[in-house]
Amino acid sequence: MSRLYEVMFIVRPDVADEEVDKLVAGFTTTITTGGGAVKTVEKMGRRKLAYMVRKFNDGNYVLLTIEADGAGVLELERRLRVTEQVIKFITVRMDEEEKRLAKVKALRGTRRKLSAEPAAAHAPAAPAPVAAAPAEVVEPVQANA
Repeated sequence: MSRLYEVMFIVRPDVADEEVDKLVAGFTTTITTGGGAVKTVEKMGRRKLAYMVRKFNDGNYVLLTIEADGAGVLELERRLRVTEQVIKFITVRMDEEEKRLAKVKALRGTRRKLSAEPAAAHAPAAPAPVAAAPAEVVEPVQANA
């Protein structure tokens, strides 16, 4: 069963752009030979890392959007793990995320419909005014000096 995944990996900063292109090409062939398809390849460039990873403070980010089955993703992760130039990677299954976002949008749509209706239709009728009893008049107390 083919599913949609996002794979982000960080390549060491001392690796040349041509080498990064070769790595991406190798990972794409891994996916395609495993029966999957690469939807998009986005090179995000060199960015500072939030914390030091393998003695590096920055790295080249690459984002792959792929459609593959579980075995293809496992093979890609194995190759990412053993590739020396890759210092960190993460794989996220996106079809579940898309389902969750669709559910949230649908819920928001129903809330908008409810808020668009007049508020008076949903509000209970105001109670009848009650005549207030006259307030007692209190005279101020004078202090004897």
